[in-house]
Amino acid sequence: IYETLREGVRLETKYILADFFDEMEGVTFAFVCVDKGEARAGIIDVLKQKKISFIDVGMGLSRDKGPISGMQRVTHVAAGSADNILEKQWIPLSDPPDDIYRNNIQIGELNALNACLAVIKFKQLRSFYNDDCEFSQLLFTLDSIHVATEP
Repeated sequence: IYETLREGVRLETKYILADFFDEMEGVTFAFVCVDKGEARAGIIDVLKQKKISFIDVGMGLSRDKGPISGMQRVTHVAAGSADNILEKQWIPLSDPPDDIYRNNIQIGELNALNACLAVIKFKQLRSFYNDDCEFSQLLFTLDSIHVATEP
């Protein structure tokens, strides 16, 4: 749909391998939406080397009290600022030991919400939407429906 509305948007669905460095030539922005921390680390390393801005999304979910609880994360990394963001450890680069992500049907709507939050942030960066707080990270808590941002 976006391809018909905007010029220069190209969607490619592909399995990213460790040697995709050359395939990122000409890319100006990326969305990192993966379910493996090790894959995220490799992708971010290439984006960092290429100085490509990106938005990374993720979820930290648990079932400690029965129903699913936790939060969703949207992290914007401007070109050249990856080291600063990675130092803050906002983006997990490994997999959690008790990962309920893969075996729970409720994840569908959480993925959809995370995608919407990421696109809204992208559109703020492109001045389609106002951005009063200019956050680098947004956390949405599932339990209390609370949003927190970090500059």
